[in-house]
Amino acid sequence: MISFFGKCMANLYKSTCYLLAGRSRVTHVISQAAAISYDSLVISLVIAFISAAVIAIQVSKQFLMSGAEAYVGGSIAVVMIREIAPGFVALAIGARAGTAISAEIANMQVTSQVDAIKTLKVDPVGYYFAPRILAAGITVPMVVLIAELVGILGGLLVSNMTIHLHPARYIRSVWLWLSTKDIYISLLKGVIFGILIALVCATQGYETKGGAKDVGESTTKAAVLSTVYMLFADFIINLIFYL
Repeated sequence: MISFFGKCMANLYKSTCYLLAGRSRVTHVISQAAAISYDSLVISLVIAFISAAVIAIQVSKQFLMSGAEAYVGGSIAVVMIREIAPGFVALAIGARAGTAISAEIANMQVTSQVDAIKTLKVDPVGYYFAPRILAAGITVPMVVLIAELVGILGGLLVSNMTIHLHPARYIRSVWLWLSTKDIYISLLKGVIFGILIALVCATQGYETKGGAKDVGESTTKAAVLSTVYMLFADFIINLIFYL
């Protein structure tokens, strides 16, 4: 884990230098943004909606029994924005786009396409990593923001269907409980999680040696490692901002 983390940091440094040198094409970044976030948008929003609906089912009846149904909207909004939306969106994108990144680069590695890039005096780390890292860092927080809105609306719908909570009371509770700090931190999580997904999965793919079997194993490792690193990052961010 420590050795792999060191490789990730070295690749991040090379990619940053590549980006600062202006060598990455805008069209390449846009295509990667579409592959990473746009193609994962539907599944991310479905997960956010279902998560909010489940939370609403769990808390609405209990709040109603205690006479605190006016706090349903605020509690759902805080949980969604602080943790559920950033975490679940990142997991969905990591499972879909992260594994695709790892498989693509691993396949290039085992078929000697990376060596071909080197013969052209092009840094393969910068060429392959930089557009993916930049695209993920920009677009994942956008998906997180949309997922938060969908999740809050999903909680409103379910709470209205289950305990007949008036939408005005729900929205008022959300407005009172929600703070701009929570939104900023959720977007920060989106940026960090997006960079981690692209960086970890690309690094795992780049380190692949062997044949087709190794590509499959590398893809599995990329999914596991990206999840572990995201959970560590989530813990550290919460420790810094909410302790």
